[in-house]
Amino acid sequence: MDRSAAQTPSVGGGRPSPVRTELAELMKLSGPVVISRLGIMAMGLSDAIVVGRYSATELSYHALGWAPSSVVVTMSIGLLSGVQVMTARAIGQGKRHETGAVLRRGIVYSLWIGFISAALLAVLGPLFLHVIGLEKSLADGASRVLLIFCLSLPGYALSVSASFWMEGLSRPGPGAWAMWIANAVNLGVDLVLVPGLFGLPAMGAMGGAWATTIARTFLAVFMLSYILFMPEAGSLGVFNKPIRDRASEAEQRRIGFGAGASNFFEVAAFASMNIIAGWIGGLAVAAWTIVLNVAAIVFMVPLGLSTGAAVRVGRAYGARDPVGVIRAGLVAFGVTGLFGALVGLVVWPNAAWISTAYTTNPLTLAMAIPALALSALMYFPDSLQVVCAQALRARGDVWLPTGTHLTSYIVLMMPLAWWLAIPRHMGIMGMVWSVVFASFVSGVLLLGRFWILARRT
Repeated sequence: MDRSAAQTPSVGGGRPSPVRTELAELMKLSGPVVISRLGIMAMGLSDAIVVGRYSATELSYHALGWAPSSVVVTMSIGLLSGVQVMTARAIGQGKRHETGAVLRRGIVYSLWIGFISAALLAVLGPLFLHVIGLEKSLADGASRVLLIFCLSLPGYALSVSASFWMEGLSRPGPGAWAMWIANAVNLGVDLVLVPGLFGLPAMGAMGGAWATTIARTFLAVFMLSYILFMPEAGSLGVFNKPIRDRASEAEQRRIGFGAGASNFFEVAAFASMNIIAGWIGGLAVAAWTIVLNVAAIVFMVPLGLSTGAAVRVGRAYGARDPVGVIRAGLVAFGVTGLFGALVGLVVWPNAAWISTAYTTNPLTLAMAIPALALSALMYFPDSLQVVCAQALRARGDVWLPTGTHLTSYIVLMMPLAWWLAIPRHMGIMGMVWSVVFASFVSGVLLLGRFWILARRT
């Protein structure tokens, strides 16, 4: 038999195409990451449902106290994204032993980020809540909740570094199931502290904040312990003091600064929407919280896919494979776009059923249900823009996504939301329309940038 003929794949079998291989690798990596990211939101969902069913007023305290801390939480994810990207690049370059240095740098960054942000937010957060035009009782209740959330930030930052490092190694599984163990801890504490069981006083929103703090601290200890006891920790350089590499240090920080600034702009803009809702009224805050919480849960899937895209693009970029970079990006965009479209078709007709899971208050539901149905329009562009931004960063284009998020969410969305909600008297519906518009702008700009870079390859 001719050897070349024997090695040629048959029409019905043989080796899969590069696109199929890429899709399989993306799903293999992204699946556990999506589960982990959903675990992050499940923690917030548990708090919101338990607190919301206890009291709609307490849910408003919880939402407004969470809003400033969510800026730091999301910014921390961006600032530490260099851990994930640099680890993937090192693997692509065949330098597994250098990944330990990436982790050690990430842990140091985490400690700085966690403690400094907690201190600043504890001092400035309550002042901010009292000068933005909220009712005093609303600002007082939210401030008490915010101070508790501040205590969770160091542990959260450490858990992000550890999880990102594992994901960069293409081993997201341990972080995924650790997150859900932390969710069980969070829910258990919620059910005890929020209504006040076993003779404890009812803590409402403050109980939800304590549950999150305890769960995040547990997660950090668990993940770091897991890494220390990994059999291959030594060969990965975890215990070795790394040789000073200023170029790698600068690149890891540069990726983090770009992603952190981008996340800051986006989450600060969304946090400001709570303020606009607060100007409408306390029940409007509760209604907007429902819309935003559902959107955030949906967002965890493209956020997980963005990790898969970053690792796959980062590996191809580290291996100097431009065709692989393009293929990894396009496959990730296709999967993400399909998900965004399908989930919008699910949420739209089920808005009433979903909203009643959060509250039974009829006035809150009257605002939340139509707004949640309208929000289905934003899932497609919002999903695409986050995956595309991370793919661009993984291929070394750090600052363009930051500028895009600044333009879309700060320059366009925030003033548009205020104008539609307040002067135009559209309320929550106007706020949702502004998010839909900004998400489409961001998605178009980022996809256009990826297309331009692809044509230059």
